[in-house]
Amino acid sequence: MTGFIQELQRRTPLGWLQLSHHKSRLLVALSGIAFADVLMFMQLGFQNALYDSNTRLNRAVLADIVLISPQSRNMQNLSTFSRRRLLQAADVPGVKSAEAMYIGLVTWKNPQTRRKTSVQAIGFNPEQPALNIPEVNNQLDKIKLPDNFVFDRAARGEYDKVFSQIDAGESVTTEVDKRTISISGTFKLGASFGADGTLISSDENFLRLFPRRLAGSINLGLVNIQPGYDPKQVVEALKSYLPTDDVKVLTRAEYVKMEEDYWKTESPIGFIFSLGVSMGFMVGVIIVYQVLSTDVNAHLKEYATFKAMGYGNSYLLGVIFEEALILAVLGFIPGFIVPLGLYQLAANATNLPIFMTAVRAFTVLLLTLIMCTLSGAIATRRLQSADPADMF
Repeated sequence: MTGFIQELQRRTPLGWLQLSHHKSRLLVALSGIAFADVLMFMQLGFQNALYDSNTRLNRAVLADIVLISPQSRNMQNLSTFSRRRLLQAADVPGVKSAEAMYIGLVTWKNPQTRRKTSVQAIGFNPEQPALNIPEVNNQLDKIKLPDNFVFDRAARGEYDKVFSQIDAGESVTTEVDKRTISISGTFKLGASFGADGTLISSDENFLRLFPRRLAGSINLGLVNIQPGYDPKQVVEALKSYLPTDDVKVLTRAEYVKMEEDYWKTESPIGFIFSLGVSMGFMVGVIIVYQVLSTDVNAHLKEYATFKAMGYGNSYLLGVIFEEALILAVLGFIPGFIVPLGLYQLAANATNLPIFMTAVRAFTVLLLTLIMCTLSGAIATRRLQSADPADMF
């Protein structure tokens, strides 16, 4: 290892000398790589925000097993099934409880701006907590009152005055599909790509918002198992006991994965973000290729001289790959710094969970290294086949 380090110290940094000799060309290359990195960072940030925001509610559900309709696609497209299936599920050995949850999109008037927007309404039996949200569970007595709801203070939109009134102990009223409701408390969950916020109340208050909805038609069945039972065994027992054409049995992890898979594979939004990452990668490949190809062509005679002196292709290729790695590292630095500000700007504007992660930074760095190495490999094709005798 020591000998290798000493060899590196004795080696002339030819790649860096060539890049730094043309400073304007170097700055253009670094700007192009930084742009490609910013594009990849933003697309990956929005993609992860899509998955995180749309699975928040799934992850917050307090249940070991979730029952849904086989026709349900995601949380914004939930079909219903008969509440009788919960009574049947309660008879399966190992099942401790089986509770219903109602979910639906409603149009409400923003109490502050009076503008209409779509929010997700959730209703459940307030006698038993259904969500792992402490702020909601501490206000179960409030949602038992007729037409009383608690609202998401991380919702997208202007609500600062509304939250100030609620924090001061005042009740705020507004309209949901021509029905007057009261907002008596808040909690924090966050907006998603499908809804600007969330309203939570009792199942009775939920059904008042949907007068055509039958109480026996539910969206989710929340099943909790008794201590000592294996969830997978109880799932198999429920699958064999309940009709598969009417209800689908999922573990909590499978329920979260179902939502994420919908946005990854069935939704066009997930595909668009993946395509954006690919486009950023290709833009970087083209820019770096142009820089390295221009450098090879401009110094082809010098490279031929090296060949005539006895230097092999491996040495010359090493110089090009040295340039590629230098461009990758130096271009990544501004490409990493700029998205930090853009993430904060986007998070403030959309209330979506957009933030930098170590995994994403490493992923983009790896893609940048691959991008520049691939460009270097393409740019050296002519150099490998060059004959010194043909250059003079």
